[in-house]
Amino acid sequence: MGDRVSHPGTPAWRYAIGMFGTSIPINLIKGSMILFYVDILGLDVRAYGVVMVIYAVIDALDNPLLGHLSDRTRSRFGRRRPWLVVGAPMLAACMIAFFSAPTTLEGMGLVVWFAVFAILCEAFDSLLNANYGALLPELYPRERDRSVANSLRQGFQLVALVISLAVTPLLTTQVFGTETTTEGFQTTAIIYGVIATAVIVFMALSARENPRYSTRSPLLPSLWSIIRNPTFWTVGVVGSLYGVAMALVLSGVQLYVRYSLGLPVANALYLQGLVILIAGGGLAVWTRVIVRRGALWTWRLAFAVLAAGFAALFFATDLVTALAAGVLLGAGWSGMLATNDLIVARVLDADAARHGEHREGLFLSAFGFFARLNGIFGGLALTSLGVFFGYNSGADPGPDPGLAFRVYLCVYPFVLTAIGAIAARFVSVPLEPPPEAAEPAEEEHTR
Repeated sequence: MGDRVSHPGTPAWRYAIGMFGTSIPINLIKGSMILFYVDILGLDVRAYGVVMVIYAVIDALDNPLLGHLSDRTRSRFGRRRPWLVVGAPMLAACMIAFFSAPTTLEGMGLVVWFAVFAILCEAFDSLLNANYGALLPELYPRERDRSVANSLRQGFQLVALVISLAVTPLLTTQVFGTETTTEGFQTTAIIYGVIATAVIVFMALSARENPRYSTRSPLLPSLWSIIRNPTFWTVGVVGSLYGVAMALVLSGVQLYVRYSLGLPVANALYLQGLVILIAGGGLAVWTRVIVRRGALWTWRLAFAVLAAGFAALFFATDLVTALAAGVLLGAGWSGMLATNDLIVARVLDADAARHGEHREGLFLSAFGFFARLNGIFGGLALTSLGVFFGYNSGADPGPDPGLAFRVYLCVYPFVLTAIGAIAARFVSVPLEPPPEAAEPAEEEHTR
Protein backbone atom coordinates (compact mmCIF):
# COMPACT_ATOMS: atom_id res chain seq x y z
CA MET A 1 0.00 0.00 0.00
CA GLY A 2 2.98 2.27 0.29
CA ASP A 3 2.85 3.31 -3.37
CA ARG A 4 -0.78 4.31 -3.35
CA VAL A 5 -1.93 7.92 -3.36
CA SER A 6 -1.34 9.28 0.11
CA HIS A 7 -4.28 11.68 0.06
CA PRO A 8 -7.35 9.43 -0.27
CA GLY A 9 -10.83 10.25 -1.45
CA THR A 10 -10.30 11.77 -4.93
CA PRO A 11 -10.26 9.20 -7.74
CA ALA A 12 -7.69 10.15 -10.36
CA TRP A 13 -10.21 9.92 -13.21
CA ARG A 14 -12.62 12.32 -11.54
CA TYR A 15 -9.94 14.90 -10.91
CA ALA A 16 -8.60 14.40 -14.43
CA ILE A 17 -11.94 14.95 -16.15
CA GLY A 18 -11.82 18.55 -14.98
CA MET A 19 -9.22 19.18 -17.67
CA PHE A 20 -11.89 18.39 -20.25
CA GLY A 21 -14.03 21.20 -18.86
CA THR A 22 -11.26 23.78 -18.55
CA SER A 23 -9.89 23.06 -22.03
CA ILE A 24 -13.00 23.36 -24.18
CA PRO A 25 -13.72 27.11 -23.69
CA ILE A 26 -10.21 28.53 -23.93
CA ASN A 27 -9.24 26.41 -26.92
CA LEU A 28 -12.38 27.40 -28.79
CA ILE A 29 -11.42 31.02 -28.09
CA LYS A 30 -7.75 30.73 -28.99
CA GLY A 31 -8.36 28.43 -31.93
CA SER A 32 -11.01 30.60 -33.58
CA MET A 33 -10.37 34.19 -32.49
CA ILE A 34 -8.23 35.16 -35.51
CA LEU A 35 -10.60 33.49 -37.97
CA PHE A 36 -13.65 35.06 -36.29
CA TYR A 37 -12.41 38.60 -35.67
CA VAL A 38 -9.66 39.18 -38.25
CA ASP A 39 -10.65 37.07 -41.22
CA ILE A 40 -14.47 37.25 -41.00
CA LEU A 41 -15.25 40.50 -39.14
CA GLY A 42 -12.27 42.37 -40.60
CA LEU A 43 -10.42 43.44 -37.44
CA ASP A 44 -7.05 44.87 -38.48
CA VAL A 45 -4.09 42.75 -37.36
CA ARG A 46 -2.40 45.82 -35.90
CA ALA A 47 -5.36 46.42 -33.60
CA TYR A 48 -5.35 42.73 -32.76
CA GLY A 49 -1.67 42.91 -31.82
CA VAL A 50 -2.16 45.95 -29.57
CA VAL A 51 -5.08 44.30 -27.75
CA MET A 52 -3.07 41.11 -27.22
CA VAL A 53 -0.23 43.01 -25.62
CA ILE A 54 -2.58 44.97 -23.34
CA TYR A 55 -4.49 41.90 -22.29
CA ALA A 56 -1.27 40.01 -21.59
CA VAL A 57 -0.07 42.79 -19.29
CA ILE A 58 -3.40 42.95 -17.42
CA ASP A 59 -3.48 39.19 -17.07
CA ALA A 60 0.09 39.08 -15.76
CA LEU A 61 -0.88 41.55 -13.04
CA ASP A 62 -4.13 39.95 -11.91
CA ASN A 63 -2.90 36.34 -11.93
CA PRO A 64 -0.80 36.47 -8.72
CA LEU A 65 -3.66 38.17 -6.89
CA LEU A 66 -6.13 35.49 -7.96
CA GLY A 67 -3.75 32.71 -6.92
CA HIS A 68 -3.04 34.36 -3.59
CA LEU A 69 -6.74 34.76 -2.82
CA SER A 70 -7.22 31.07 -3.55
CA ASP A 71 -4.38 30.04 -1.23
CA ARG A 72 -5.83 32.14 1.59
CA THR A 73 -9.44 31.06 1.14
CA ARG A 74 -10.91 29.26 4.13
CA SER A 75 -14.35 27.76 3.82
CA ARG A 76 -16.11 24.53 4.64
CA PHE A 77 -15.96 23.81 0.91
CA GLY A 78 -12.14 24.11 0.77
CA ARG A 79 -9.79 26.58 -0.88
CA ARG A 80 -10.15 25.71 -4.56
CA ARG A 81 -13.70 24.42 -4.97
CA PRO A 82 -15.57 27.72 -4.44
CA TRP A 83 -13.47 29.44 -7.12
CA LEU A 84 -13.99 26.58 -9.56
CA VAL A 85 -17.75 26.44 -9.06
CA VAL A 86 -18.16 30.21 -9.48
CA GLY A 87 -15.56 30.68 -12.22
CA ALA A 88 -16.91 28.02 -14.61
CA PRO A 89 -20.24 29.70 -15.48
CA MET A 90 -18.56 33.11 -15.63
CA LEU A 91 -16.07 31.89 -18.23
CA ALA A 92 -18.89 30.27 -20.22
CA ALA A 93 -20.90 33.51 -20.24
CA CYS A 94 -17.93 35.59 -21.37
CA MET A 95 -17.06 33.08 -24.09
CA ILE A 96 -20.60 33.24 -25.48
CA ALA A 97 -20.44 37.04 -25.49
CA PHE A 98 -17.02 36.92 -27.16
CA PHE A 99 -18.50 35.04 -30.12
CA SER A 100 -21.67 37.14 -30.18
CA ALA A 101 -20.12 40.34 -31.53
CA PRO A 102 -22.70 42.11 -33.72
CA THR A 103 -21.75 41.95 -37.40
CA THR A 104 -22.56 45.66 -37.65
CA LEU A 105 -19.62 46.55 -35.42
CA GLU A 106 -16.60 48.03 -37.13
CA GLY A 107 -13.63 50.23 -36.36
CA MET A 108 -13.18 51.13 -32.70
CA GLY A 109 -16.45 49.50 -31.69
CA LEU A 110 -15.20 46.12 -32.89
CA VAL A 111 -11.84 46.64 -31.19
CA VAL A 112 -13.50 47.47 -27.85
CA TRP A 113 -15.83 44.45 -27.98
CA PHE A 114 -12.92 42.18 -28.83
CA ALA A 115 -10.69 43.63 -26.11
CA VAL A 116 -13.26 43.56 -23.28
CA PHE A 117 -14.36 39.97 -23.75
CA ALA A 118 -10.92 38.65 -24.65
CA ILE A 119 -9.58 40.05 -21.36
CA LEU A 120 -12.52 38.72 -19.33
CA CYS A 121 -12.25 35.26 -20.89
CA GLU A 122 -8.54 35.08 -20.17
CA ALA A 123 -9.05 36.28 -16.57
CA PHE A 124 -11.66 33.63 -15.76
CA ASP A 125 -9.63 30.96 -17.55
CA SER A 126 -6.62 31.89 -15.42
CA LEU A 127 -8.77 31.73 -12.29
CA LEU A 128 -9.98 28.24 -13.16
CA ASN A 129 -6.61 26.85 -14.15
CA ALA A 130 -4.74 28.26 -11.15
CA ASN A 131 -7.17 26.50 -8.83
CA TYR A 132 -7.45 23.31 -10.86
CA GLY A 133 -3.69 23.03 -11.35
CA ALA A 134 -3.04 23.66 -7.65
CA LEU A 135 -4.95 20.51 -6.79
CA LEU A 136 -2.56 18.19 -8.65
CA PRO A 137 0.44 18.33 -6.27
CA GLU A 138 -1.85 18.45 -3.24
CA LEU A 139 -3.98 15.43 -4.12
CA TYR A 140 -1.13 13.33 -5.55
CA PRO A 141 2.16 13.94 -3.68
CA ARG A 142 4.11 11.02 -5.19
CA GLU A 143 5.47 11.48 -8.71
CA ARG A 144 4.32 8.01 -9.81
CA ASP A 145 0.71 8.75 -8.78
CA ARG A 146 1.01 12.28 -10.06
CA SER A 147 2.24 11.17 -13.47
CA VAL A 148 -0.73 8.83 -13.83
CA ALA A 149 -3.22 11.53 -12.80
CA ASN A 150 -1.50 14.02 -15.08
CA SER A 151 -1.57 11.64 -18.05
CA LEU A 152 -5.25 11.00 -17.46
CA ARG A 153 -6.05 14.68 -17.35
CA GLN A 154 -3.96 15.35 -20.45
CA GLY A 155 -5.91 12.57 -22.14
CA PHE A 156 -9.14 14.34 -21.23
CA GLN A 157 -7.63 17.56 -22.51
CA LEU A 158 -6.93 15.91 -25.84
CA VAL A 159 -10.52 14.70 -26.05
CA ALA A 160 -11.56 18.30 -25.43
CA LEU A 161 -9.16 19.44 -28.14
CA VAL A 162 -10.71 17.04 -30.62
CA ILE A 163 -14.01 18.74 -29.94
CA SER A 164 -12.94 22.35 -29.45
CA LEU A 165 -10.34 22.44 -32.24
CA ALA A 166 -10.79 19.61 -34.71
CA VAL A 167 -14.59 19.44 -34.73
CA THR A 168 -15.18 23.16 -34.25
CA PRO A 169 -14.36 24.23 -37.84
CA LEU A 170 -16.92 21.72 -39.08
CA LEU A 171 -19.57 22.94 -36.63
CA THR A 172 -18.96 26.66 -37.13
CA THR A 173 -18.58 26.74 -40.90
CA GLN A 174 -20.84 23.89 -42.06
CA VAL A 175 -23.26 22.55 -39.44
CA PHE A 176 -24.34 25.76 -37.66
CA GLY A 177 -22.96 28.39 -40.06
CA THR A 178 -20.91 29.04 -43.19
CA GLU A 179 -17.33 30.01 -44.09
CA THR A 180 -18.23 33.73 -44.10
CA THR A 181 -20.84 34.08 -41.32
CA THR A 182 -20.64 34.21 -37.51
CA GLU A 183 -23.84 32.47 -36.37
CA GLY A 184 -22.14 29.09 -36.16
CA PHE A 185 -19.60 30.39 -33.66
CA GLN A 186 -22.26 31.68 -31.27
CA THR A 187 -24.22 28.41 -31.31
CA THR A 188 -21.05 26.38 -30.80
CA ALA A 189 -19.99 28.63 -27.90
CA ILE A 190 -23.32 28.10 -26.12
CA ILE A 191 -23.07 24.32 -26.43
CA TYR A 192 -19.44 24.23 -25.28
CA GLY A 193 -20.16 26.60 -22.39
CA VAL A 194 -22.91 24.39 -20.96
CA ILE A 195 -20.75 21.25 -21.27
CA ALA A 196 -17.68 22.89 -19.70
CA THR A 197 -19.60 24.28 -16.73
CA ALA A 198 -21.22 20.93 -15.95
CA VAL A 199 -17.90 19.05 -16.09
CA ILE A 200 -15.95 21.53 -13.96
CA VAL A 201 -18.62 21.60 -11.24
CA PHE A 202 -18.79 17.77 -11.27
CA MET A 203 -15.02 17.59 -10.77
CA ALA A 204 -14.87 20.33 -8.13
CA LEU A 205 -17.50 18.74 -5.92
CA SER A 206 -15.41 15.55 -5.67
CA ALA A 207 -12.04 17.11 -4.80
CA ARG A 208 -11.04 16.25 -1.21
CA GLU A 209 -8.75 19.09 -0.23
CA ASN A 210 -6.45 18.96 2.77
CA PRO A 211 -7.55 21.66 5.26
CA ARG A 212 -4.02 21.73 6.74
CA TYR A 213 -2.73 23.31 3.54
CA SER A 214 -4.43 26.68 3.96
CA THR A 215 -1.97 29.58 4.30
CA ARG A 216 -2.17 33.08 5.71
CA SER A 217 1.10 34.48 4.35
CA PRO A 218 0.95 38.10 3.08
CA LEU A 219 0.97 38.58 -0.69
CA LEU A 220 4.08 40.69 -1.25
CA PRO A 221 6.54 38.70 0.92
CA SER A 222 5.28 35.45 -0.60
CA LEU A 223 5.59 36.84 -4.11
CA TRP A 224 9.06 38.17 -3.39
CA SER A 225 10.28 34.77 -2.17
CA ILE A 226 9.00 33.20 -5.39
CA ILE A 227 10.66 35.82 -7.56
CA ARG A 228 13.98 35.18 -5.81
CA ASN A 229 13.77 31.46 -6.57
CA PRO A 230 16.13 30.83 -9.55
CA THR A 231 14.36 27.59 -10.50
CA PHE A 232 11.15 29.55 -10.94
CA TRP A 233 12.85 31.59 -13.66
CA THR A 234 14.65 28.78 -15.46
CA VAL A 235 11.65 26.44 -15.59
CA GLY A 236 9.26 29.30 -16.32
CA VAL A 237 11.23 30.77 -19.21
CA VAL A 238 12.00 27.45 -20.89
CA GLY A 239 8.46 26.19 -20.42
CA SER A 240 7.09 29.39 -21.92
CA LEU A 241 8.88 28.63 -25.19
CA TYR A 242 6.72 25.54 -25.52
CA GLY A 243 3.61 27.45 -24.45
CA VAL A 244 4.10 30.26 -26.97
CA ALA A 245 4.75 27.79 -29.79
CA MET A 246 1.56 25.84 -29.11
CA ALA A 247 -0.46 29.05 -28.74
CA LEU A 248 0.62 30.05 -32.24
CA VAL A 249 -0.48 26.65 -33.53
CA LEU A 250 -3.88 26.85 -31.87
CA SER A 251 -4.59 30.31 -33.23
CA GLY A 252 -3.23 29.80 -36.75
CA VAL A 253 -3.97 26.25 -37.87
CA GLN A 254 -7.31 27.06 -39.52
CA LEU A 255 -5.78 29.83 -41.61
CA TYR A 256 -2.75 27.61 -42.37
CA VAL A 257 -5.17 25.10 -43.85
CA ARG A 258 -7.04 27.80 -45.77
CA TYR A 259 -4.07 29.72 -47.18
CA SER A 260 -0.96 27.51 -46.99
CA LEU A 261 -2.61 24.24 -48.03
CA GLY A 262 -5.30 25.89 -50.15
CA LEU A 263 -8.13 23.86 -48.59
CA PRO A 264 -11.47 24.72 -46.95
CA VAL A 265 -11.19 25.51 -43.24
CA ALA A 266 -13.21 22.41 -42.37
CA ASN A 267 -10.20 20.29 -43.45
CA ALA A 268 -8.46 21.46 -40.27
CA LEU A 269 -10.51 18.67 -38.70
CA TYR A 270 -8.25 16.03 -40.26
CA LEU A 271 -4.91 17.67 -39.42
CA GLN A 272 -5.85 18.64 -35.87
CA GLY A 273 -7.64 15.37 -35.30
CA LEU A 274 -4.62 13.28 -36.30
CA VAL A 275 -2.21 15.34 -34.19
CA ILE A 276 -4.50 15.03 -31.19
CA LEU A 277 -4.99 11.29 -31.65
CA ILE A 278 -1.24 10.73 -31.88
CA ALA A 279 -0.71 12.88 -28.80
CA GLY A 280 -3.35 10.97 -26.87
CA GLY A 281 -2.04 7.58 -27.90
CA GLY A 282 1.49 8.57 -26.97
CA LEU A 283 0.67 9.56 -23.38
CA ALA A 284 0.89 5.98 -22.11
CA VAL A 285 4.26 5.53 -23.83
CA TRP A 286 5.67 8.79 -22.48
CA THR A 287 4.40 7.95 -18.98
CA ARG A 288 6.35 4.69 -19.06
CA VAL A 289 9.45 6.60 -20.13
CA ILE A 290 8.94 8.97 -17.19
CA VAL A 291 8.78 6.04 -14.76
CA ARG A 292 12.01 4.58 -16.19
CA ARG A 293 14.07 7.70 -16.91
CA GLY A 294 12.45 10.48 -14.85
CA ALA A 295 10.42 13.53 -15.80
CA LEU A 296 13.38 15.81 -16.52
CA TRP A 297 15.13 13.50 -19.03
CA THR A 298 11.82 12.81 -20.77
CA TRP A 299 10.96 16.53 -20.92
CA ARG A 300 14.21 17.28 -22.71
CA LEU A 301 13.59 14.55 -25.28
CA ALA A 302 10.01 15.70 -25.92
CA PHE A 303 11.20 19.25 -26.63
CA ALA A 304 13.51 17.99 -29.39
CA VAL A 305 10.83 15.81 -30.99
CA LEU A 306 8.36 18.70 -31.00
CA ALA A 307 10.86 20.99 -32.74
CA ALA A 308 11.42 18.35 -35.43
CA GLY A 309 7.66 18.17 -35.98
CA PHE A 310 7.40 21.88 -36.74
CA ALA A 311 10.29 21.64 -39.19
CA ALA A 312 8.53 18.81 -41.04
CA LEU A 313 5.24 20.72 -41.16
CA PHE A 314 6.87 23.66 -42.93
CA PHE A 315 7.56 21.52 -46.00
CA ALA A 316 4.01 20.13 -46.26
CA THR A 317 2.32 21.05 -49.54
CA ASP A 318 -1.01 19.26 -49.27
CA LEU A 319 -3.17 17.48 -46.72
CA VAL A 320 -1.35 14.15 -47.06
CA THR A 321 2.13 15.57 -46.38
CA ALA A 322 0.72 17.76 -43.61
CA LEU A 323 -0.75 14.67 -41.97
CA ALA A 324 2.61 12.90 -42.23
CA ALA A 325 4.31 15.80 -40.46
CA GLY A 326 1.46 15.85 -37.96
CA VAL A 327 2.45 12.38 -36.72
CA LEU A 328 5.84 13.67 -35.56
CA LEU A 329 4.31 16.86 -34.21
CA GLY A 330 1.75 14.90 -32.22
CA ALA A 331 4.43 12.66 -30.74
CA GLY A 332 6.45 15.63 -29.50
CA TRP A 333 3.40 17.39 -28.16
CA SER A 334 2.37 14.23 -26.29
CA GLY A 335 5.73 14.17 -24.53
CA MET A 336 5.40 17.80 -23.47
CA LEU A 337 1.88 17.19 -22.16
CA ALA A 338 3.13 14.23 -20.11
CA THR A 339 6.10 16.04 -18.58
CA ASN A 340 5.74 19.82 -18.45
CA ASP A 341 3.35 19.96 -15.49
CA LEU A 342 5.45 17.41 -13.62
CA ILE A 343 8.48 19.68 -13.91
CA VAL A 344 6.47 22.59 -12.54
CA ALA A 345 5.07 20.41 -9.73
CA ARG A 346 8.62 19.56 -8.62
CA VAL A 347 9.23 23.27 -8.10
CA LEU A 348 6.00 23.56 -6.06
CA ASP A 349 7.02 20.57 -3.93
CA ALA A 350 10.39 22.11 -3.13
CA ASP A 351 8.79 25.44 -2.20
CA ALA A 352 6.31 23.73 0.16
CA ALA A 353 9.08 21.68 1.76
CA ARG A 354 11.30 24.71 2.22
CA HIS A 355 8.71 27.16 3.57
CA GLY A 356 6.37 24.75 5.34
CA GLU A 357 3.22 26.01 3.62
CA HIS A 358 1.37 25.29 0.41
CA ARG A 359 1.22 28.25 -1.97
CA GLU A 360 0.39 26.36 -5.14
CA GLY A 361 -2.21 28.90 -6.26
CA LEU A 362 0.16 31.85 -6.00
CA PHE A 363 3.08 29.88 -7.43
CA LEU A 364 1.10 28.66 -10.44
CA SER A 365 -0.26 32.15 -11.00
CA ALA A 366 3.29 33.47 -10.90
CA PHE A 367 4.20 30.84 -13.50
CA GLY A 368 1.21 32.19 -15.38
CA PHE A 369 3.26 35.33 -15.96
CA PHE A 370 5.24 33.36 -18.51
CA ALA A 371 2.05 32.03 -20.09
CA ARG A 372 0.99 35.63 -20.59
CA LEU A 373 3.88 35.91 -23.00
CA ASN A 374 1.70 33.84 -25.31
CA GLY A 375 -0.53 36.83 -25.93
CA ILE A 376 2.33 39.26 -26.42
CA PHE A 377 4.27 37.06 -28.82
CA GLY A 378 1.09 35.93 -30.55
CA GLY A 379 0.10 39.51 -31.19
CA LEU A 380 3.56 40.45 -32.40
CA ALA A 381 3.76 37.35 -34.60
CA LEU A 382 0.45 38.13 -36.28
CA THR A 383 1.36 41.79 -36.68
CA SER A 384 4.62 40.73 -38.33
CA LEU A 385 2.61 39.06 -41.08
CA GLY A 386 1.34 42.48 -42.09
CA VAL A 387 4.82 43.95 -42.01
CA PHE A 388 6.63 41.18 -43.91
CA PHE A 389 3.91 39.62 -46.07
CA GLY A 390 1.16 42.22 -46.36
CA TYR A 391 -1.48 40.14 -44.55
CA ASN A 392 -3.61 42.68 -42.67
CA SER A 393 -7.01 40.95 -42.57
CA GLY A 394 -9.25 38.61 -44.51
CA ALA A 395 -10.27 41.58 -46.69
CA ASP A 396 -6.61 42.52 -47.28
CA PRO A 397 -4.63 39.22 -47.25
CA GLY A 398 -1.61 40.47 -49.21
CA PRO A 399 0.14 38.79 -52.15
CA ASP A 400 1.16 35.54 -50.41
CA PRO A 401 -0.95 34.66 -47.34
CA GLY A 402 0.09 31.02 -47.79
CA LEU A 403 3.73 31.77 -47.00
CA ALA A 404 2.66 34.15 -44.24
CA PHE A 405 0.82 31.46 -42.30
CA ARG A 406 3.48 28.86 -43.07
CA VAL A 407 5.91 31.14 -41.22
CA TYR A 408 3.39 31.82 -38.45
CA LEU A 409 2.53 28.16 -37.85
CA CYS A 410 5.88 26.48 -38.57
CA VAL A 411 8.91 28.80 -38.55
CA TYR A 412 8.13 30.77 -35.41
CA PRO A 413 7.20 27.65 -33.35
CA PHE A 414 10.25 25.77 -34.65
CA VAL A 415 12.61 28.53 -33.54
CA LEU A 416 10.97 28.68 -30.11
CA THR A 417 10.99 24.92 -29.48
CA ALA A 418 14.51 24.50 -30.86
CA ILE A 419 15.74 27.09 -28.36
CA GLY A 420 13.72 25.30 -25.68
CA ALA A 421 15.28 21.94 -26.55
CA ILE A 422 18.75 23.40 -26.16
CA ALA A 423 17.96 25.37 -23.00
CA ALA A 424 16.26 22.37 -21.35
CA ARG A 425 19.63 20.60 -21.32
CA PHE A 426 20.83 23.16 -18.78
CA VAL A 427 17.73 23.14 -16.54
CA SER A 428 17.74 21.24 -13.27
CA VAL A 429 14.80 20.67 -10.94
CA PRO A 430 14.61 19.58 -7.29
CA LEU A 431 14.52 15.88 -6.51
CA GLU A 432 11.16 14.41 -5.63
CA PRO A 433 10.64 14.91 -1.88
CA PRO A 434 8.74 12.42 0.27
CA PRO A 435 5.13 13.52 0.72
CA GLU A 436 5.71 14.09 4.44
CA ALA A 437 8.24 16.82 3.67
CA ALA A 438 5.53 19.03 2.24
CA GLU A 439 3.23 18.79 5.28
CA PRO A 440 2.94 21.82 7.57
CA ALA A 441 5.39 21.18 10.40
CA GLU A 442 2.98 22.18 13.16
CA GLU A 443 0.20 19.89 11.94
CA GLU A 444 1.93 16.63 11.14
CA HIS A 445 -0.33 13.63 10.95
CA THR A 446 0.04 9.93 10.36
CA ARG A 447 -1.31 8.00 7.42
